[in-house]
Amino acid sequence: MTHTRNPQKYQYYIDWLDGEDVEVIKLSVADDNVNEVRHCDALVLSGGVDVHPKFYGEGPGYPGQPEEFDEKRDEFEIAAFHAAEEKEIPILGICRGMQLINVIHKGTLVPSLALTGLDHIHIGGPDKTHPANIETGTLLHEITGRDQIQINSAHHQAIDKLGEGLRVNARSEEGVIEGIERVDKSGKTFLLGLQWHPERMFRFELENSPGSRRVRERFFQEIKKSMAKK
Repeated sequence: MTHTRNPQKYQYYIDWLDGEDVEVIKLSVADDNVNEVRHCDALVLSGGVDVHPKFYGEGPGYPGQPEEFDEKRDEFEIAAFHAAEEKEIPILGICRGMQLINVIHKGTLVPSLALTGLDHIHIGGPDKTHPANIETGTLLHEITGRDQIQINSAHHQAIDKLGEGLRVNARSEEGVIEGIERVDKSGKTFLLGLQWHPERMFRFELENSPGSRRVRERFFQEIKKSMAKK
């Protein structure tokens, strides 16, 4: 799993993924260990600082822009993604991780929701909860078994142009993209991107909701399925 650069937030992921026979390998620029992906059975792309806009054809200078970008992390995680795809292991992207998956697939981002007038969605707390509408016929709909779920939300960017080979599987009621997956899943490994933070939903008594528990369960099912093919 890629490191968030925030120890407390990274620990949330560890706690969420914790289970029997689970070993989480920290992938980070500081450790320069992207080759460890080749020894992993799955990849989680975590949340964190904004992807540098140069990776999706834009320039800096937008509301809420971080004081410092981390281009080395962007490059590291892009390499990790390609290594995981080459090895054909399941990939789960959360928040920034989902956005990075979209950028890798030649999609773009809305640099700041303040530019769209939708930044009010997050007024009220760093993890405001709200409903997400799930698209029927998608992998996410199959996983959750619901047309709508409650999720937490902690982002100021969003997907704009959808990447090639991807489809939207969930949106907020305002239309913000909350999840993505492959268009064609036949013969391909598991790929799921979530804009919300399932690893932090316990803070809002949502840890047993389909948006957290069932996603985790399916992720591990896909890992075991992938391992059985090796």
